[in-house]
Amino acid sequence: MKLSAKVAYNTIIQVASKFIATGLGLAAVAVMTRYLGAAGFGQYTTIITFLSFFAIMADMGLTLVTAQMISRPGVNQDKIVGNIFSLRLVSAVMFLGLAPLTVFFFPYDPIIKIGVAVAALSFFFIALNQVFVGVFQKNLRMDKVSIAEVAGRTVLLAGVIAAVRLDYGLIGIMAVTVIASMVNFLLLYSFSVKLVRVKLSFNKGVWKEIAQKSWPLALTIALNLVYLKTDTLILSLIRPQEEVGIYGAAYKVIDVLITVPFMFAGLILPIIAAEWAKKNIESFKNIMQKSFDAMAIVALPLVIGAQFTAKPIMVFVAGQNFGASGPVLQVLIIAAGIIFLGSAFTHGIIAVNKQKKIIGAYLFVGVTAVAGYLVFIPKYSYFGAAWVTIYSELAVVSASVYLIWKYTKFLPNLKIFFKSLLASAVMGVWLYSAQADRQANLFLVLAEATIIYFGMLYAVKGISKRDLMDLMNK
Repeated sequence: MKLSAKVAYNTIIQVASKFIATGLGLAAVAVMTRYLGAAGFGQYTTIITFLSFFAIMADMGLTLVTAQMISRPGVNQDKIVGNIFSLRLVSAVMFLGLAPLTVFFFPYDPIIKIGVAVAALSFFFIALNQVFVGVFQKNLRMDKVSIAEVAGRTVLLAGVIAAVRLDYGLIGIMAVTVIASMVNFLLLYSFSVKLVRVKLSFNKGVWKEIAQKSWPLALTIALNLVYLKTDTLILSLIRPQEEVGIYGAAYKVIDVLITVPFMFAGLILPIIAAEWAKKNIESFKNIMQKSFDAMAIVALPLVIGAQFTAKPIMVFVAGQNFGASGPVLQVLIIAAGIIFLGSAFTHGIIAVNKQKKIIGAYLFVGVTAVAGYLVFIPKYSYFGAAWVTIYSELAVVSASVYLIWKYTKFLPNLKIFFKSLLASAVMGVWLYSAQADRQANLFLVLAEATIIYFGMLYAVKGISKRDLMDLMNK
């Protein structure tokens, strides 16, 4: 199978599976929010957010380093993966093991502290999963990752429903997340056997090389976490758990949406890294341009469409008690759009091996974002958190675009961007006119809006018949 066909196949499989997994994940959230209420879902959000800090420390940048290192010609894949897996195992045990101990020094309710202790095991399996993702990315077999993800989400939904019916409470739901993550891990491990032989390896030379490559990524990821998750952490410490739940429900929708650009960029990363290493500069730029165009086509209608449909979407997803999450989603969706548009650039930094150059930008954004959260969250609650999040994403993407231009001289052609913006604006006008029908016929309105958007995009030649035929042929 040709490279382009492999990329198309993996993309289509991932999009299809992501659609299914997203549906299952949102269904699980819908059950949880209705069962736990705003305060209970706030506790759930606090548990996940608290553990995220330790999970990122355990990550050490190894997920992206795996794809980068095993993509080099002639490399011993088994040796590299074995050592990365072993290092990840050690870091996961060490850092995630600290979480249940550290949380007892925070002024949280006992149920949150118990939840952290239970859910830490879920994050442990997730940490191990990410090493295998790098292997499947390199081999363009992301269909296996898709199967495992769908299976894990299926177990999660079934488990959450069972926990609710048996009235096991928040702790029962956290236990279900552990089981779902374990199923995902076991499937990925079994699928990886045909591609790589994973065994515990402690080669000092390899560990040193991994550390040299991963520390800039680890630092940028840690700083990234500061501006992504500190908002919820601060919110949970100074505002009621009900407000954390309102913010967390809207953020959960954003978390689901931004898996798309990260999935796509993760698939493209080994390819652009290989093209850059072979000094195929024009090919590198061509892939970057097409990636930016694809993300623009998806991001712009999401941002504009959410301005008219956010509240009914949140009521549908989380229930009537979460209508207040709608205005929060209207703000956060802007940050999601920035992530979509910037994903090619943030991953391009890794492809051209300039991770160290962006550390200063992440440090600046992290410090200023925390300052912003401390100033605006006490005054404006979750709206303050959401607007500072937009600032953070815009600053990081701007720095990434600048560095890509500096080292590769690539800047995206904005022709498709503006055509997508025009089509999105037409769709937005139609959504405004359909305001009365939005709540009662949400799916019908969204379907009609999608048809209007792509119809207009086709009319202005933002996407051509040839593009559609090429996609179907591949």
